Amino acid sequence: MLAKKTSKNQITLPKEIVRAFPNVEYFDVSIDGNSIRLVPVRITPVPSSLDTIREKIKRLGLTEKDVDEAVEWARSEKR
Repeated sequence: MLAKKTSKNQITLPKEIVRAFPNVEYFDVSIDGNSIRLVPVRITPVPSSLDTIREKIKRLGLTEKDVDEAVEWARSEKR
């Protein structure tokens, strides 16, 4: 199978290859000797809602004082 690189450095994967990887959007791309290697990757979004963050802080047992101290430490010049 041939795939041509476009002027924008894009390559379209042949249908036969795409059919072998249904529901895959992303591939890890690397060089393997004189070959280009594509490995399917499943991206799992990290929950970033404020409620999720608050739940994690509670689970870790952190208090408002702990957060204040961490901010103070991060802002200090003596790190």
